Amino acid sequence: MVRSFLQSVGLEVRGMHQAAYVLALFALGSQLLALVRDRLLAAAFGAGHTLDVYYAAFRIPDFLFATVASLLSLYALLPILSRLEREHESLVIAFMRNTLLLFFVAMAVVSGVAFVCTPWLVSSIAPGIAEGASRESLILLTRILLLQPILLGLSNLFANLTQLRHRFLLYSISPLFYNLGIIFGIVALYPKMGIAGLGWGVVIGALLHALVQAPFFFGEKTERRLSFKETFKILREVLVLSVPRTLSLAAGQITLLCLVALASILTVGSISIFTFASNLQAVPLTIIGVSYSVAAFPTLARFFQSGHREEFIKHIEGALRHIIFWAIPASVLIIVLRAHLVRSVLGAGAFDWSATRLTAAALALFVFSLLAQAIFLLIARAYYAAGNTGKPLFLAAVNIVFSVSSAIGLLLLFRSNEFFKTLVESLLRVGDVPGTSVLMLPLGISVGSLTQCLLGLWMLSRDFNLPLGGVLRLSLQSFTASIVGGVATYLTLQLFEPVVDTQTLLGIVSQGAVAGSIGLIATAGVLWLLKSKELAEIVGALGKKRLKSSEIIAVEPSDVA
Repeated sequence: MVRSFLQSVGLEVRGMHQAAYVLALFALGSQLLALVRDRLLAAAFGAGHTLDVYYAAFRIPDFLFATVASLLSLYALLPILSRLEREHESLVIAFMRNTLLLFFVAMAVVSGVAFVCTPWLVSSIAPGIAEGASRESLILLTRILLLQPILLGLSNLFANLTQLRHRFLLYSISPLFYNLGIIFGIVALYPKMGIAGLGWGVVIGALLHALVQAPFFFGEKTERRLSFKETFKILREVLVLSVPRTLSLAAGQITLLCLVALASILTVGSISIFTFASNLQAVPLTIIGVSYSVAAFPTLARFFQSGHREEFIKHIEGALRHIIFWAIPASVLIIVLRAHLVRSVLGAGAFDWSATRLTAAALALFVFSLLAQAIFLLIARAYYAAGNTGKPLFLAAVNIVFSVSSAIGLLLLFRSNEFFKTLVESLLRVGDVPGTSVLMLPLGISVGSLTQCLLGLWMLSRDFNLPLGGVLRLSLQSFTASIVGGVATYLTLQLFEPVVDTQTLLGIVSQGAVAGSIGLIATAGVLWLLKSKELAEIVGALGKKRLKSSEIIAVEPSDVA
């Protein structure tokens, strides 16, 4: 049975469109499982102390994954493997096996040092909950989770060969197993083992993520031997490509480390509220920002390397236009429907109405910069395609400085200025909810993201002579249509309020779905009246039987970091 399953998922997918459909389908499945995971956590623990400890414990392992394990990411390693395969196919297997051993030793040493230093590290990452009764739980959970970057890093190495062999189905199901492991920890292990069971569930998920690909990796045969001297020589090429991108990823983790540390000294449950809202806004960011930026990357790289600069610029402009086209309406609809979205996904069990309202408000502040975050993903890949890894790193550093300093400054202003505090709480309708200080953290991230995006657009326009006139026109056009759609959504919610039982999940989902659908129709109608070029392109593309594309690169876990 296991063999037949592995044979099924290990089939090669050579067709471009087949591969794209497989990746899209399982990416959606992974997102849905992630929402189920968050719902189970919210229902079991609410926005309280246990989840604060649980989410804080991820910070050190996630930082290690972003800074060490991601050095051998698909973006850096896959081009080198493709070249080795052209030179001699057996070189790939020999190189990967040596690399696997070196990575495992290096990652085990780094995680081992972190394991020993955990009691000191947790005092920095979560000072508000690293003392007293919760200290031992935080240390224990962090130490368990230090296995995660090792296992996910190994899985990422396996994934390079998986993609090289066109086993996209195999690659796509790995994240499903990861979330299933976490769900198993919540449902089965926590009742027996306590908070440690949650950590072991994550480890099981990471192990399954790697194991599903391992048989195909170790099943590859080669008689070729490669010395470690030769392996190090090739790895130097990989590191030249990967170090700047890894530092950019580390920048995001540094921001999270700082903001989680701030959240830990606020009201109990602040880390949970912040994390839930961040996870929810990651869904549209993945669908819009990651999809367009990842899809554009191979074509941008090909145009730039072949010297077709005009096509390079046109491709950036086209991807940018469509990100704006989708992101602005999505942002407005999410802000209007924020409470319905949070209640539908998280509103169960111990997750009470106050937590729902606070998470919905935090989600609105995150989504305020959804467009900026999505655009930056494209800006970064445009520079990567041009062989310039320094600019994205500089912009990532800008984000750290502005996000963290803005969060601290806004938090101080929120606590000292009653007018500002009342204004924010009134706009987000949380004036009677305790713990509203946490809202300054997503607002700080939005300030950082907007600054990063505006500076990045200016640099992109200057470096590549990218015209931004059409982008400004589209932004105004899309914003106008989105406001009309948002008003239509809000009025529909009010209209259905007396006839829908909003105390049930079915009532909340149906009310939100109907209102959202009417809002989308209204938005599309206004865009049609305004003769939107982007709407016409999308309608035309949907009418085609085949979509044209040159190649496919699957989405990595770090793509939205």
